Amino acid sequence: MRRSAAVLCGAAVVMAGSLTAVPAEASTPHPAAAAKAVKVTWKKCGTPNYPTLQCGSVKVPLDHRHPSGKKITLALSRVPHTAKTYQGPLLVNPGGPGGSGLSLAGFVASSLPKSVAAQYDVIGFDPRGVGKSSPALDCKPGHFKPVRPDSVPGTPAIEKANLKRAKDFAAACGKKYAGVLPHINTVNAAADMDAIRKALGAKKINYFGYSYGTYLGAVYAKFYPDRVRRLVLDSIVDPTGVWYDDNIQQNYAFEGRQHAFTAWIAKHDSTYRLGTDPAKVEAKWYAMRAALAKKPAGGKVGASELEDTFIPGGYYNGYWPYLAQAFAAYVNNKNTGPLIEAYDDFAAVGPSDDNGYSVYTAVQCRDAAWPRDWRQWSKDNWAVHAKAPFMTWNNAWYNAPCAFWPVSSQRPVNVANSKLPPALLFQATDDAATPYPGGVTVHRLLRNSSLVVEQGGGNHGVTLSGNACLDKHLATYLTNGKVPRGHGVADAVCKKLPDPKPLSTKKASALAATSGSDTARGATLHDLVRFRG
Repeated sequence: MRRSAAVLCGAAVVMAGSLTAVPAEASTPHPAAAAKAVKVTWKKCGTPNYPTLQCGSVKVPLDHRHPSGKKITLALSRVPHTAKTYQGPLLVNPGGPGGSGLSLAGFVASSLPKSVAAQYDVIGFDPRGVGKSSPALDCKPGHFKPVRPDSVPGTPAIEKANLKRAKDFAAACGKKYAGVLPHINTVNAAADMDAIRKALGAKKINYFGYSYGTYLGAVYAKFYPDRVRRLVLDSIVDPTGVWYDDNIQQNYAFEGRQHAFTAWIAKHDSTYRLGTDPAKVEAKWYAMRAALAKKPAGGKVGASELEDTFIPGGYYNGYWPYLAQAFAAYVNNKNTGPLIEAYDDFAAVGPSDDNGYSVYTAVQCRDAAWPRDWRQWSKDNWAVHAKAPFMTWNNAWYNAPCAFWPVSSQRPVNVANSKLPPALLFQATDDAATPYPGGVTVHRLLRNSSLVVEQGGGNHGVTLSGNACLDKHLATYLTNGKVPRGHGVADAVCKKLPDPKPLSTKKASALAATSGSDTARGATLHDLVRFRG
């Protein structure tokens, strides 16, 4: 949600009205039987990291209600099975909306136990509008070019500048993609997945989605339950709040993660020399923010860009040592170099994010209703900012084009489902991007599902990131379909991974130096799993 996915914080679940299914004429995908499936032609496209990767494409209707009408192209990737036992295609999605899944296929295939991955064709895909799919959306190139206005609208002039950016982006999308935007949404993406299934010649698919990809998977399962063989959802979007309420509530959870980060810095005061009191460390962070609002580092990192740089720390604590080092260098030595480098390496959004952000807004603004009166946004976000200032306004402006979106919105899909085989859900209790209540809610809505919880964990996207307990449940399920069964809310509980340690090197870009470690594995995943969802 907020970027990939935004979602509920540990606070109470906010209900967005009744959960009735979307009317058929609005968004229910129509049967694609009239569209003749064409098999995918695969070509080698391996990389040094994923040498067995293959690439292909499939054409699908822009409007699934008119299968003989205009076609668009979806880019696909594959790591083919090698075992005699073949369990079918495993479609993978990294979230977003707006995340490319082509490399994720290689990551999943190489991160699962070899004996498990060998039984599947691991299939990545760029959803409609994304990456190498065509057309690929790019509404307003350079929208996130630094330096942007301060995210906190402390003056009418700052608010006006941010509103202009949001309105201009929405208007540019409407002008450039008038015939496409009505068809960029989760329901159509789910219909595309079924077209991929047909092109692969499979009666059923297996699916593994992270973040927003969990909502996409649940929507697919709602419309095509008899075509789901296995379903894995990791870091789960709460479907009862898509998308305005989810994004509002997410800010509280990121506030908690920022507090955890400053407490970690205080614990390692001998390294960072920023103080032993987390509250005082946090005060120094906000003092840094105020200074950068007046004088951006390198003419590049202002207040909004600083937030962009530190938001990823809420997704994955493996970034903490690098962010803390940049923070300390700025405060203690007036050295802006590490901070600029951290922005270039880690920022949740930047100048190169045009395509992903265009699809993000197109999907979220179309999927569900957003307030069209900016006064409602202002009232809600100032109220949240009073308690959770770290990300609230940054998040609000990220989603603000939806207040002015040129295409009408649909109603959320009721993903409640009693027709599925056992599904396997993973959720960390302190996940900020898709907080814990979302996992519990979907566990309740998907009958026969099993929920595996990482107790005390705060990372987003928790499988295949070094937690052997979680990965064992995943491997077992993909091998034989067995899920754990418990008697409480969670069917199984795994301990969280230890917090990271301070760097032993002065290089803030030393992720590569940890190659092969759990930190590197997690960082690789979080390069692929789409921020804000």
